[in-house]
Amino acid sequence: MYRSATRALAVLELLQTHRRISGAEIAQRLGVDARTVRRYIAALEELGIPVTAERGRYGAYLLIAGFKLPPMMFTDDEALALSVGLLAARGMGLTEASAAVASAQAKLERVMPERLMARTRAVADTVMLDLARSSAPGASDTLFALSAAAQQCRRVRLRYRSSADMETEREVDPYGLAHSGGFWYVAGHCHLRRGLRSFRLDRVADVAAQETLFLRPRDFDAVAHLTFSLATLPRAHTAEVLLHTTLQEALERLGGTMGLFEPVDGGVLLRAQIDGLDWFARQLARQPFDFTVRAPEALRAAVRALSARLGELAGREA
Repeated sequence: MYRSATRALAVLELLQTHRRISGAEIAQRLGVDARTVRRYIAALEELGIPVTAERGRYGAYLLIAGFKLPPMMFTDDEALALSVGLLAARGMGLTEASAAVASAQAKLERVMPERLMARTRAVADTVMLDLARSSAPGASDTLFALSAAAQQCRRVRLRYRSSADMETEREVDPYGLAHSGGFWYVAGHCHLRRGLRSFRLDRVADVAAQETLFLRPRDFDAVAHLTFSLATLPRAHTAEVLLHTTLQEALERLGGTMGLFEPVDGGVLLRAQIDGLDWFARQLARQPFDFTVRAPEALRAAVRALSARLGELAGREA
């Protein structure tokens, strides 16, 4: 009897994990025959769990849509993924995240065995993620509204506040959302500017879905667009630096949003838009590889000044 109950719960876990699964696949995974699978399904139905069956050659079993199951069953790896995911949510700049994370963590712990609960608490108490948290977090309702519109390919009307604190109203076809540098962004076609643009969610004052539908570009990559957009945003200075390393190491060490990276003879050419010369000089000095500043002259001066300062500090230590 105990073995049968365990197998029935195993079937339930498979139904939770897969949207639909055939009786043959269940039988193969459990090492039983099709008749035994039907007996397990009947046992679940007697417990009040609504399992429906699709008949025919490609038939399958599935739980009725919208049915919520307490308790949930998690493997150790699934529990770890949930714990790290909740930590990431806390640090990704959503105003309601902290309370929501605590509530979700408490709900998960209520349905976990003691051993698994202790392990997830250890992750929550000791693991820290450096996600460059923004000082101006976005709102969850804005994220939900824009992600729903992007999924449905539905145009939205935004009230948007620029970095200069100027507010505009515009219609946007949202292609996708991404998180970078502590901020959430939505990328899409702006009908006011008639081109592809990115908008920070913490600057969106209002969003309203429209009836108009749009066609998203095939294979649109919101992260790639955002990386390129941030790297090429016009700033006070345009810098060109030859990095004496590989493209892979340059990207891993400096990040794609630092600028445009191009493999050339002798290394990688970095073209960057920057505001702070001293800050950029410090970023270059931190790297384990050599570099040559090609432009501007002011950046060369900033690097020389930093080198002199470091030499002075090293002399004091000696």
